[in-house]
Amino acid sequence: MYLSVVAPIYNEVDNLEILHNELTAVLPPLGDYEIIFVDDGSNDGSVEKLAELAAADAHVKVVFFRRNFGQSAAMYAGIQHASGDLVITLDGDLQNDPADIPMMCAKLEEGFDLVHGWRKNRQDTWINRRLPSMIANWLISRTTGFAIHDLGCTLKAMRREIAQELELYGEMHRFIPILAHQRGAKCVEVVTKHRPRIHGKTKYGISRTLRVVLDLLTVKFLLDYFASPMKLFGNFGLCCGGAAALSGVATIAMRIFAGVDMTGNPLLLLTVFFALAALQFVSLGLLGEVNARIYFSGNEQKTYTVRRLLNFSDAPKIRRAA
Repeated sequence: MYLSVVAPIYNEVDNLEILHNELTAVLPPLGDYEIIFVDDGSNDGSVEKLAELAAADAHVKVVFFRRNFGQSAAMYAGIQHASGDLVITLDGDLQNDPADIPMMCAKLEEGFDLVHGWRKNRQDTWINRRLPSMIANWLISRTTGFAIHDLGCTLKAMRREIAQELELYGEMHRFIPILAHQRGAKCVEVVTKHRPRIHGKTKYGISRTLRVVLDLLTVKFLLDYFASPMKLFGNFGLCCGGAAALSGVATIAMRIFAGVDMTGNPLLLLTVFFALAALQFVSLGLLGEVNARIYFSGNEQKTYTVRRLLNFSDAPKIRRAA
């Protein structure tokens, strides 16, 4: 096997050499490999340390972003530049244990397309890390119908053809198993080790919970209505149109049988409101359908810009789903 390990990095200078040593101790028995570090605009010396590692080890490849674009963009860039048959993603903070990689690769050999970790014994604080994560995982699982214990675990192993079909932006990196499952990938969750952070500071907090919820709405839309948004907006339009019809009939009936003045009847205003709302929802559905057709027939734009590449002979061709 040829493995590609992708590690997004943001201000992890004290962890980089340790992570590199752990990876180089685990990966050689599995076959040929590459380690792709994606520097997400670090300003603590990580850039210089990554350049040093790349100069000393030809297996190390580095993508430097021009500024901080976020973990999803960094992971997307690393995946798109991966050349291996299997793609492994993990955090650069040493909380994921590279020793779990052989077990996850073996799971892929059983016929799975994606193996995602479950930090069952998570070594994080309860209030601002574990509790929000538990709530978010429960909400995501109930909303999407995808049974999972830990969507926030970055340690994943997947086949490259699955990985490079993913489109990651916002906080979408945590929804990788769900997005892959949507593409028909066979996914499985395994218990992985989780270690306390030793160096550096966490980049996550309770404030991210709201952004995850907003991205969940996006994922729900992508899962059910992305290819045909008229199914969503059209249904809203039909409901509003039906409410407008009922309100209009009631307004006319009150005028005929009770002599109620139509101009002073609140139901007349309600009829106009629902009629306009129905028109707007149907219009949104039509615009969404047009945009979906443009999206599927056009060229997608990347969500990041790259300053420079190290140890890449040629820019890899991005594989698209048929």
